[in-house]
Amino acid sequence: MRKIGIVYGMENTFPGALVERINSMHVEGVRAEHIHIGGIKMAEPSGYRVIVDRISHDIPFYRAYLKNAALNGATVINNPFWWGADDKFFNYALASKIGVAVPRTVLLPHKSHPPGTTDQSMRNLIYPLNWDEIFDYIGFPAFLKPYSGGGWKSVYKVDSPAELFRAYDETGDLCMTLQRAVNFDDYFRCYVVGQSKVHVMRYDPRRPHAERYVLDGDAIDPSMYARVVDDCLKLCRALGYDLNTVEFAVEGGVPYAIDFLNPAPDADYYSVGPKNFEWIVDAVAEFAVEQALKEPRPVEMRWARFLTSTV
Repeated sequence: MRKIGIVYGMENTFPGALVERINSMHVEGVRAEHIHIGGIKMAEPSGYRVIVDRISHDIPFYRAYLKNAALNGATVINNPFWWGADDKFFNYALASKIGVAVPRTVLLPHKSHPPGTTDQSMRNLIYPLNWDEIFDYIGFPAFLKPYSGGGWKSVYKVDSPAELFRAYDETGDLCMTLQRAVNFDDYFRCYVVGQSKVHVMRYDPRRPHAERYVLDGDAIDPSMYARVVDDCLKLCRALGYDLNTVEFAVEGGVPYAIDFLNPAPDADYYSVGPKNFEWIVDAVAEFAVEQALKEPRPVEMRWARFLTSTV
């Protein structure tokens, strides 16, 4: 039996629907189930051919479990070696290299010393920073946000140097970026599955959370739609993500990629709505079964081997 397991946290709608959808496909030799994990013996197989990960970005125990599972032949969606080494500032730099539009972004030093460090640890750092050069490059308004993070945590919109410095003072030992704000007239959030399927959703981050997936509005211009889909595929293939959301803020006819480090993207029925929920459940179920039916390949015992999309 080729088992597909799902590991998850507080979400209640997607995990059960995914297990039910996979099992309803009645694929011979394939079965999905909720994973139950205890103490993990090193180098011992997980018993799963495929594992869909919805929680290890928050729980290091699960992340270590998934790396051990990958070492022993499981395909993990998403690959924990890939996304665990990633950050949003690197993503922006990569996007600019592969021809995807991104707003100008600067990485800033920690406002406060990280634990266990002192000013002596920062002797390579220019002090004071050339803030005028940074402001000339970014402009205002801008967003101050963690170099890697999610859920709009510790994100500040700033309209002047004074507002920036006040916000920066609150960030403590977080590593932050300053990014030009996009004055968008349209916004898209896109599911990408298996580096091949894209579902484009209108989205408005200014609305209350439960109302952000916009169901009204004009049809998306075909040329804009094609560019967004193409950029989604470029990004996810370059990053090696098999499940992701990519967000675009559109200004002056240009879709700027704003956020595309989402290893466990929102898939809650009550958040994304029935139509989007059905799409993501179907797409992930089909991709997980496709991966389960592949023949496992011998594991080459080099760490870099695990950076490929499948083991």
